[in-house]
Formats: sequence, C-alpha cells, structure tokens
Amino acid sequence: MTHPLIFPGLDPVAFQIGPLVVRWYALAYILAFIIALPLARRLVQLGPKVATKVAVDDFLAYAVLGVLLGGRLGYVLFYRPLFFLSHPLEIFATWKGGMSFHGGAAGVIIALALFTWRRGLNFLAFADRIVVVVPIGLALGRCANFINGELWGRPVASAVPWAMIFPAVGPEPRHPSELYEALTEGVLLLVVMLLAVSRPSLRARAGFLSGLFLFGYACARAFCELFRQPDDNIGFLAGGITMGQLLCLPMALAGIGLMAHAFSRPARQTDWIAE
Repeated sequence: MTHPLIFPGLDPVAFQIGPLVVRWYALAYILAFIIALPLARRLVQLGPKVATKVAVDDFLAYAVLGVLLGGRLGYVLFYRPLFFLSHPLEIFATWKGGMSFHGGAAGVIIALALFTWRRGLNFLAFADRIVVVVPIGLALGRCANFINGELWGRPVASAVPWAMIFPAVGPEPRHPSELYEALTEGVLLLVVMLLAVSRPSLRARAGFLSGLFLFGYACARAFCELFRQPDDNIGFLAGGITMGQLLCLPMALAGIGLMAHAFSRPARQTDWIAE
C-alpha cells in the first residue's frame, strides 16, 4: 500500500455558543429524529393502520429516553462494568462518550411496550412501523463516530484504496469501519426495511418487520465487526468473536422467531385502530 488515506482529524464539536458545546454526535441524534418523525407518521397510516399520527408524535419522548438511557446503561453493563463499578459517578459523564446500540435497542423496546400498553395499541404492529426508520439514526450515528475518530477498524491485511491511518491509534492503515457500518446498518438496512414495509402482505403480519429489522441489523453488525477493532478493555472473546457479535446472536434469533411467529398467524384484514 503506497498512499493510504489520512484521517482528517475533524473536530468532534460542531459549534459552541458560550458555555454551550454542541457535538456532532448530538446533532446526529437530533437530525435523525427530525428526518424519521414525519416518515414514521406516514408509515403508521398505511393499511392496516396501527396508530394515529399524533400517537407517533407522543411516542417521540419515550423513544428519546429509551435510546439515551438504554444506550448508556448498555455500554456500562456490556462493555465496561468493572470500571463503572469502581467509578460510579462516571456513568453520568456522557460527554466522554460511551453508548451501546444493543442497550439502546432494549431501551426502545421497553419504551414501545410501555407506550403501547398505556395507549391500548398493538405492540408488534406499532413497533413494525417504528423500526423502519431506525436505520436513519444508525447511519447518522456512525457518521458521527467517524467524525469523532472513534470505533476505528482493524489494520488492513491487504492493500485497499480506502484504507485510512488514524493517528490516534498508530501508523497502520486501517479499515474505516465506521463508514462500513453507516452503509450496511444504515443505508442498506433502510432500503431493505422500506421495500418490506411497502408490501401490504408483510404489513398485515404483526411482528414480521420488527423481526426483519432485528435479524438484518444483527447480520450487518456481525459482518462489520470483522473489520472493526474490538474495544481495548474487552478484546476478542473465545473463538475470536467480539462482544458486538456475541450480542448480535440473541438479536438474530429473536428476529427469526418474530418472523416465524408472524407467518404462523392469519394476516390482518382490518385496521388495528378505529378511524
């Protein structure tokens, strides 16, 4: 490899107004919600209808809390439990980074269950429409990871023209795995979910789209983990797998189970909500 790319050293701070510091990672979350909200409002109205547009607006607060609390607690429990056990106040130092998608997913699932229970909505049917827009946040979040110069890839085994040197971790050219994840977990998965939700026959089977998302994400993440450098405090697990791949296994199995369950029941012929 003769001319590897050099990580541009982008500033993780988007802008600052007095004491207020706004980072690209925070903007990624905000932009994701701005883009996803109107799309989700349209999706819940596709037949068979699962909720009102107002219900989607009301769910936004639940979703934000689920993502933030679940993502942070997931990182604490899955990736650095011993550190945070010794430094419990660091749990609240979110500006130092540290979010887990798997934890965030669990948080959103809990938020969905609570919200649909309180509103008398069908949990799986409502979740089916919401998960379609989740890859938007995944794509933007991975782009923010790249801007932050974090979650870099493994050293390349052979010459690839897009290999990149991340000065913070050493002189070896590495895979820009953040961008791989943005394309697979984000863009590719979004295309798959939009194609699936456009099929009335699939929308009529509560739980199928949720299962497809879980299985699709698990496959994309497990694949990208082949190029992503494992966390220093964990490294490789038994058999050379990573923590990310291990957490994807139950997600993939749950996805298969949901899709099978959806096709074991009759397709819905009427709306889940009254006009």
